[in-house]
Amino acid sequence: MERMQMERMLATPADAEIILKLYELRRESLMREARAWVIGEFWPATAEEYFAVAMNGSDPHSAFLRQVTSYWEMAAAMVLHGAVSAELFVDCNAEGFLLLAKFGPILDDIRQRMPTFMQKTSEMVKRFTAAAARYEAALKNLEGMRARMQRGSNSPQYAYSQKP
Repeated sequence: MERMQMERMLATPADAEIILKLYELRRESLMREARAWVIGEFWPATAEEYFAVAMNGSDPHSAFLRQVTSYWEMAAAMVLHGAVSAELFVDCNAEGFLLLAKFGPILDDIRQRMPTFMQKTSEMVKRFTAAAARYEAALKNLEGMRARMQRGSNSPQYAYSQKP
């Protein structure tokens, strides 16, 4: 499928309200804790490592993982269904693309068991040039995060917000 340029048009006040509501939801204390764990501490190298947490109801991090991934998939679905401006969304959000990049090396294996895993975010990357660029930037940020982790310096959970 050919990538589409996002239309250059002004976002509506309703778009802005949705973006602000998404931001507000990300600030909720349990969501912050879940995001910090998924972004900063959870680094599965295989689908088996992913599923050891995701499918283990007795692991307290299972809920964190499901909460964060479903949040970003819900937000991406809003874009894909036209509820919020794609351009504004991509301009204001990077974390969903970072998650897709983080799970990228094991994505096909995860999708063997969960075919819809991160499907909406993936569709945004395929459909919109700006989303693809955001994803590429996330891949580069992940390289830096992994390098810092290997050196034992800087907590990786904040690396995604740093500018190059």
